[in-house]
Amino acid sequence: MHPDPRPLVLSLAGITKRFGPLVANDAIDLDVRAGEIVALLGENGAGKTTLMSILFGHYVADEGEVFVAGADGRLAPLPGGSAEAALQAGIGMVHQHFALAENLTGLENILLGTMPLWKLSLGRRAARARIEALMVESGLQADIDTPVGRLSVGEQQRIEILKALYRNVRVLILDEPTAVLTPQEADGLFATVRRLAEKGLAVIFISHKLHEVLALCERVVVLRGGAKVADRPTAGADRAMLAELMIGRAIPARERVPGAPGAAVLRLAGVYVGRPGERDRLEHAGLEVRSGEIVGIAGVSGNGQGALAALVAGLAAARAGRVEIAGEAVTGADPLARLRAGVGRIPEDRHRDGTIGGLTIAENYVLETIGAPENQRGGLVRRAEIRARASAAIKAYDVRCPGPDAAIRSLSGGNMQKVVLARVLERAPKLVLAHQPTRGLDIGATTDVHRRLLAARARGAGVLLISEDLDELFALSDRIAVIHAGHLSAAMPTDGLDVRTVGLMMAGHGLEDAA
Repeated sequence: MHPDPRPLVLSLAGITKRFGPLVANDAIDLDVRAGEIVALLGENGAGKTTLMSILFGHYVADEGEVFVAGADGRLAPLPGGSAEAALQAGIGMVHQHFALAENLTGLENILLGTMPLWKLSLGRRAARARIEALMVESGLQADIDTPVGRLSVGEQQRIEILKALYRNVRVLILDEPTAVLTPQEADGLFATVRRLAEKGLAVIFISHKLHEVLALCERVVVLRGGAKVADRPTAGADRAMLAELMIGRAIPARERVPGAPGAAVLRLAGVYVGRPGERDRLEHAGLEVRSGEIVGIAGVSGNGQGALAALVAGLAAARAGRVEIAGEAVTGADPLARLRAGVGRIPEDRHRDGTIGGLTIAENYVLETIGAPENQRGGLVRRAEIRARASAAIKAYDVRCPGPDAAIRSLSGGNMQKVVLARVLERAPKLVLAHQPTRGLDIGATTDVHRRLLAARARGAGVLLISEDLDELFALSDRIAVIHAGHLSAAMPTDGLDVRTVGLMMAGHGLEDAA
């Protein structure tokens, strides 16, 4: 094998970081060359975030050093603990959740932090000319004169990348960059990334979507338990191999088996939620979810999924139309009534809406049922019984934790989600609202969540699965509906759909024909 002739632009040597007894990074070496697209893979808690935080100056390594190529091509040590030093050295990062000021234009967002505010108006003409040249050179076309809050998600992402390129980055870190894109937008992003790499930009690509890693990246680095366990070309690799490297064991393939649907457990007819012009709204929505089936909702974030989830969970009321749970009409915003009607809610944000970080696992396990007889007697909380049931759930759901008295905020995202799943599914709800149930989870935790949802369906529950991951929707759903700008299509059998068609509908094309 011939050595790679491209010059090194980044070298991490022996990076070690400890948090108390936990070794988050264990003597990690990583070299990246100009024009190279490298994937960084690993389970939640494997050390990816810590490593990138050290590179970007948010953490200081306990041992090891980071070297970055200067303008002369020579590697020089990067001062630790300084995001400003990382930016000046040519390291840029585009996070999954964009860091944009929605009330400012794309141009203003790109320029923020590059010059004093009082100089913004003076240098705007030259800056605009340079940004327009960057757009031509990179293929990243975006409306830079409109407030970014009014741009599509794909355009917002292009603004983020332009912001990094404007700062002359030589190493660009992309963290889950396709999480909120349609398949067509993702293809456009990949074409742009390849074009930038051909011009010498080094790219570190972090994703849980293994087919994207294989399609885009030429090399993959895998972390497990804080250590680097693989560094190899993607040529000759497949998803099963990468998954096994990440979690240390093979994941058996699962064929989608059709459900056995029964009576409707959720029915919406002519439902309106929110006000005209609001971004997250529903307009004249109709939907039916039956027992024993999974109905998936596909759509780009912010097109009405939040309004739909809030309505089903009882956090929002319909201003028109009819809502039925298990054959009974429901009105108003009443989360407790939804729980009593048999709705189990897996919220979109497990940190903000699904758990209370300062409480224990046991306390979080009974958050929604603390007033039930099994949790109280004579007005006193039955702590011993709660701990015992939480311990049983921890064992049944394989929650990796010290025990039921541990603070839930100490858990990884996957283990936190397992607690939420246990809280919801152990009540055997008639309807499971699963809103982005695997967002941010690694392939091992995702596989477990999928298995639990399929088991709930087999038990007879209806499952409403709201997800931006089309692979997930096609793997689990019996029927799929598409939501765009508050309009919901009819739910269509999954076997008659393909990813491209759904992707176009997510962008608003052909949605009327399927309504």
